[in-house]
Amino acid sequence: MLFSSLEFIYLFLPLTLFLYFLSPWRVKNYVLLLASLVFYGIAQPSFLPLMLAVSLANYLFGLLIARARSEGAADFYMWLAVILNVGVLFSFKYFGIFIRIFNLPIDAPPLPTGISFYTFQAMSYVIDVRRKTAEIQKNPLLFTTYVTLFPQLVAGPIVRYLEIDTELKKRRHTVEVVACGVRLFCIGLSKKLLLANSAGECWERMARYSEEGGGTVLGAWLGVIFFAFQIYFDFSGYSDMARGLGKIFGFEFPENFNYPYVSRSITEFWRRWHITLSSWFREYVYIPLGGNRRGKGRTYINLLITWLLTGLWHGGSLNFLLWGLYFFLLLAAEKLFLLRLLERIPSIFRHFYALVFILFGWLIFASDGTLTLSGALSYFGQMLGVGAPLLNNDALFELRRNIVFLAIMTVAATPLAKVAARRFLSAYPTAARVCVNALALVSLVISTAYLTDGSYNPFLYFRF
Repeated sequence: MLFSSLEFIYLFLPLTLFLYFLSPWRVKNYVLLLASLVFYGIAQPSFLPLMLAVSLANYLFGLLIARARSEGAADFYMWLAVILNVGVLFSFKYFGIFIRIFNLPIDAPPLPTGISFYTFQAMSYVIDVRRKTAEIQKNPLLFTTYVTLFPQLVAGPIVRYLEIDTELKKRRHTVEVVACGVRLFCIGLSKKLLLANSAGECWERMARYSEEGGGTVLGAWLGVIFFAFQIYFDFSGYSDMARGLGKIFGFEFPENFNYPYVSRSITEFWRRWHITLSSWFREYVYIPLGGNRRGKGRTYINLLITWLLTGLWHGGSLNFLLWGLYFFLLLAAEKLFLLRLLERIPSIFRHFYALVFILFGWLIFASDGTLTLSGALSYFGQMLGVGAPLLNNDALFELRRNIVFLAIMTVAATPLAKVAARRFLSAYPTAARVCVNALALVSLVISTAYLTDGSYNPFLYFRF
């Protein structure tokens, strides 16, 4: 079940809210647990026992670590938990690689929804308990609530236990915070349905033109720009919906996107894009490997390992490994010399540099779905004018038809609207609140009409 579905918005969510707010405090978390299990069970009932088993195993490992009689025993239990989680993730997400390599006469297992997210959350809990930065959770039902919490189960953000430990024990519900959550959910829903989906349709048309021999330089650049907008509004929209739902139920989930396309370097981009995933790899992989504390050579080895794993987290296909390697090379170059050079040139050129290399990166990323790797290489050549004309009627038609839409997405991908809204709220607080609430309502109505029409509605990060 997707957040961007009529069943969720008008059936599952209202029923859950009714039961949740009707219940006394002592059972609210259990209502959330039940709702989360139903939510997951509707999507993939056959994998519900797996998620519960992962939750129970990590809960028990947390207890074993807390009760260990020596540091060595605690480390042993922690590493067992890490091996278990990685093993579960590997079995479902990467076993298909070996099937393809060795041409085994078996099918790859289907991918359990959200497995990359809930295994990472469970691992972070066990590691933090070992580090003594998180308190042990003695109630297995509350721990399972943390792992399975439906607002962030399917696509994050990746929430560390220590970030919501206090809120699991006690949280306040106010009309203002709930209203803020509803608005954030509506904004995320409209980003997903009205911007990401429309951009995705444009991208698929441009990719099809390319594969059918009608590619042009203009069309190739337009296509990858559409894909960049699609993946941003798709994932950030879903993250906004998750954070909005979290607020409604009294949780403050971490922000996952901070206008990444305004970045002036690749380093800055990765401080703004999928923040919770980047933070997870920095906290649990890069820093434990030694970070930048063991000399330059070791720093780049640590960075390489981290980015290869980041690529593999997205999937077991070769393109994701290449995608991770691509960003490692860029980040390593910036660490070595490029950032110092960029500081000497005007801001607009730094921004242009970042966007161009981000777009090239998305082309590698896209070669797992709409394009093949060979198709992506051909598409890249078209972007550079290799074997392709500058433009044709199809490319000009797409540009003319979508010029306003591109402008809207460009503004929506920057903090301009947010800054304007804050100034409006400061100058005219009452009128601003009315306008913001009306905008959220209108976006919900339009999104509902979109869903009722049964239009194109993929979700890119659902497969991760």
